[in-house]
Amino acid sequence: MGVVVPCRTYYALPAAAGPEINYKPDGFGWRRLFSLTADFFLEAGLPAGLGLEQFNVNLSGSEAELFADLWNISLAGDNSRREKLHIGRKGRMLRGTGRFIPFLTFIGLLNSELTGVLDDCFCDVESIDVFNNFKIYPQIKKLTERDYFRYYRVNLKRPCPFWPDDGHCSIKDCQVEPCPESKVPDGIKSGNYNKYSQAPSTMVDMQECEQAKELGAINSTLSNQSKEAFADWTRHDDAQDHFCELDDETSPDAEYVDLLLNPERYTGYKGPSAWRVWNSIYEENCFKPRSVYRPLNPLAPSRGDDDGEGFYDWLEGLCLEKRVFYRLISGLHSSINIHLCAEYLLDEGWGRAVWGPNIQEFRLRFDTAETKGEGTRRLKNLYFLYLIELRALYKVAPYFERAIVNLYTGNAEEDGETKELLLSIFNKIKTFPMHFDEKSMFAGNKIEAKTLKEEFRLHFKNISRIMDCVGCSKCRLWGKLQTQGLGTALKILFSEKEIQNLPEHSPSKGFQLTRHEIVALINAFARLSTSIHQLHNFRLMLKEKG
Repeated sequence: MGVVVPCRTYYALPAAAGPEINYKPDGFGWRRLFSLTADFFLEAGLPAGLGLEQFNVNLSGSEAELFADLWNISLAGDNSRREKLHIGRKGRMLRGTGRFIPFLTFIGLLNSELTGVLDDCFCDVESIDVFNNFKIYPQIKKLTERDYFRYYRVNLKRPCPFWPDDGHCSIKDCQVEPCPESKVPDGIKSGNYNKYSQAPSTMVDMQECEQAKELGAINSTLSNQSKEAFADWTRHDDAQDHFCELDDETSPDAEYVDLLLNPERYTGYKGPSAWRVWNSIYEENCFKPRSVYRPLNPLAPSRGDDDGEGFYDWLEGLCLEKRVFYRLISGLHSSINIHLCAEYLLDEGWGRAVWGPNIQEFRLRFDTAETKGEGTRRLKNLYFLYLIELRALYKVAPYFERAIVNLYTGNAEEDGETKELLLSIFNKIKTFPMHFDEKSMFAGNKIEAKTLKEEFRLHFKNISRIMDCVGCSKCRLWGKLQTQGLGTALKILFSEKEIQNLPEHSPSKGFQLTRHEIVALINAFARLSTSIHQLHNFRLMLKEKG
C-alpha cells in the first residue's frame, strides 16, 4: 500500500494503481498535503513530465471536499491530463490522479519557520493558507463590497480619554472623506435596518409602540435627574456583554464613511504618537508587569542583546486566557502592519499617487534577521487571531440563518443577494475541520472564571477606548472598526447559550447584534483574510527577488 510521504522537498501521493488508502488526519499529514502551497497553484500549475498514477484515498467528509477543491485547482488549465475526483456516498472515496508535488517553502525571508501547528490550538499555518486563499478570501472580498457592509457610521472626533490630544495628523492621506447623506442607502440612513423581515416586524413594531407609550407615560412623571439615571442604568445593562466602547451613532459628530473609498493603507503616520498608542495597549492592558520588556519595543530601555526569551518565558507562564489576550492584540497589530506594507505610497509624481506593496518595509517588520526572530511570532499570532474570528463566525451562523433576519438597505433584490452570499460563506466556514475550541477558556472554578472573564472584557474595552487617541483619522477609522469587530467576535464566543436558544420567528431578547456590530465583525474578519492573502503575495515577490 502506498503512503503519503512527508519530507522537506516532496510530498508523494500513492504511486500504486488501485489500492485504497485509509489515512487519518493526525496533526500534519493530509493538512500538509493539502497545502501543496498556494505559490505552486497560482504561479505555474503542476509541472510537466511527471509520472501519473491512479489512486484511491478514503477521507472524512470535510477533508475530502477540501481536497477535491484543491486538486481541481491544481489541474486547472491542464485539460489533457485532468481526471475528475469522485466522492463516494458512504466512504467519501476520492479517486484521482497521483503524482509527486514539490513543496515550495517561504523563500529567504521567513525560511521555513512560519509553518506547523500554532500555539494554544491544534491548527497549522498551511491549512489556514489554503482554506483562506482559495475558499474564503474571494467571497469575503465580494461581501464587503455590498452596500450593507461598505457604509460604516463612526465618530472620529471623540477626544482621547487618556492623554491630551497631540492634534490630528496633517498629512493629506490621513484624512477620511465622509460620505454625503445622499449617497447612503435609504434603508441604512433612516435607521430602519432592524434586520427583521417585514412580516414579523409589523407585530414587533406594534409591541414597541405600546412599550414606547408606556415609557412615555412614565417619563412624564420623572425628574430630569431621574431620567438621566434611568438612561445610565439602561446603558449599563446594554454594555454588560460588550467588549468595546461603542460610538453613539446618534451623536452629531458621527458620520457615515464609505469604506471602499477610504481604504486602509500607509499614510505616513508614525513616530512617538503612534508608538505611544501601541505602547499603552501592550504595556497597560496585556496583563504584563512593567519589569518584563517586550521585544523590539522602541520606548523601552535598551536591553543589549536581549532576544526576548525573558518575555516569552513570562508569557508561557501565564494562564491560557491571558496568553490568548496577548496573541489577539499581537495578531491585530501584525495584520495592520501587513496592510500598510501592501498598500504603501510608492510615488506621488505628476499629481497622481501610486500605491502598492513595499517589500523593504515588509522585511523591516517581519524578516527573521531584521526582527531577531520576532517577525515569525508576530505572523503566527495573525493566524491565531484569524482562527478566533473564524470560530466566532461559525458560532454566530444560526443567528443569521433565521428567516426573520434581513440585511436591510431598502433594495430588496440586493438585500437578498447579500444574505445569500453571507450564508454561503458560513457554509464554507462549517467545512473547516480545525476550529479553535473556546470552551478551553474560562473553565474550572466558576467564581475565578467569572472574575477572569470580566477582567478580560474590561481590558479589551479599554483598548477600544485607546483607539480614540490615534492621531491619524484614517488609522483611527480602521483601528476602531477592527477592534469593534474583534470585540463583537469575543461577545459571540461567550454567548453560546444565548445563541443556541434563539427563537426562529421572533427577535431574541437574550442575544442581539446591531448593524454597527455586524458591519464591524465582517469587515474586521475580511481584513484578516486580506492579510493572509497579501502575505502570500509577498512570498511570491520575495521568491522572484531571490
